[in-house]
Amino acid sequence: MEILTLPKALEIADEVFHAASKLNTQPLTVAVLDKGGALIALQRQDGSSMLRPDIAIAKAWGALALGCSSRKIADDAQQRPCFISSVSTLAQGNLVPVPGGILIRDESKELVGAVGVSGDTSDTDEAVAISGILAAHMLTDSLVFA
Repeated sequence: MEILTLPKALEIADEVFHAASKLNTQPLTVAVLDKGGALIALQRQDGSSMLRPDIAIAKAWGALALGCSSRKIADDAQQRPCFISSVSTLAQGNLVPVPGGILIRDESKELVGAVGVSGDTSDTDEAVAISGILAAHMLTDSLVFA
């Protein structure tokens, strides 16, 4: 199993920003967490608002905590609002059930971490997160929706 290193986390963030530049997004913040939920890298583009780091971290943390993308968590929130509300309480605010939190897997499909992106629409956040992971030669369970 590959370990998610600082250089790889920074590469993912750089690739997210590269994908964002192609789409002319709003200023983004990217958080990369290891599989235990520890923050490895946090990068903010100029103009990214002050709450974006917390949102990006919470999107990635929620994906890790529940073992699925934050899009799936958002879907669950629609179907099972009491469950997601309870999980959010247990998570002490570290769960944002909207797209933009994506699991990262190595070449053997082992979970190595998650990336969270915040700053544009949730669908765009998710799309550039996925693009960044794939461009950094890592894998994910998610599809691109943008």
